Amino acid sequence: MADENINKGNAIEGNTIEGNTTVENTTVENTAVEGTTVEKIAVENTTVEITTVENVSEEERVLSGALFSPRVQELSDKKLRAHRLSQEYNLTFEDEIQKRSQILKELLADIGEKTSMLGPIRFHYGCHTRIGKGCFVNFNFTVQDDAYVTIGDNNQFGPNVTIVTPMHPMIAQERRGIVCDDGVERYLCYAKPVTIGNDCWFGANVVVCPGVTVGDRCVIGAGSVVTHDIPSDSFAAGVPAKVIRQITEKDSVRNIFETIY
Repeated sequence: MADENINKGNAIEGNTIEGNTTVENTTVENTAVEGTTVEKIAVENTTVEITTVENVSEEERVLSGALFSPRVQELSDKKLRAHRLSQEYNLTFEDEIQKRSQILKELLADIGEKTSMLGPIRFHYGCHTRIGKGCFVNFNFTVQDDAYVTIGDNNQFGPNVTIVTPMHPMIAQERRGIVCDDGVERYLCYAKPVTIGNDCWFGANVVVCPGVTVGDRCVIGAGSVVTHDIPSDSFAAGVPAKVIRQITEKDSVRNIFETIY
């Protein structure tokens, strides 16, 4: 790493440091985004990305991908609100359309026109989820939206679909608590956003894991666990889900039925 005394604009041993620092084949790039510093270190063609956060709220820590403490009051209040609104929605009937619509507008960051959810639903934060227009969500939809969850237009979700963003430590002792750099022991986790494109169909009991992006016009087979990105126009299935093949015009229902309706 560069010496701590190297400042922007200084030239040392023929290396100029201005924003990007190059010292002994090591490149250090610092980028500040909303109070978050992402440090990229390239050494011998290997890049390591480290996220550190200073002087920001706990929610900003969550959304930046840094370690955060989910038990702080700031986050507990947001989750309690989302859980209450989810439960309120679940106590309504399907034909109480206006009431349901109003609850979803309060619960979610954004929801498009003609998107409907049969319920029951469970959102962890709600305010971190955006859903486009024309989506249909079947029974028992669960979204653990610690990180952002972005869902496009005209998607269909079968029963018991779960979208998850939080990650917990792999080491058992660390799941009980970690002594932080300030000497305080905290229960910590981190989260990765999930993004779903347009015109996708998720079969029953699909689980979408943290950090996944699903492209447009995909079909995810029932019972699949999606752990990696799925490119557009793919049929994927399995545990973990793998792309079986591309979806083409050969899949049209016109090639299945002799008459259409």
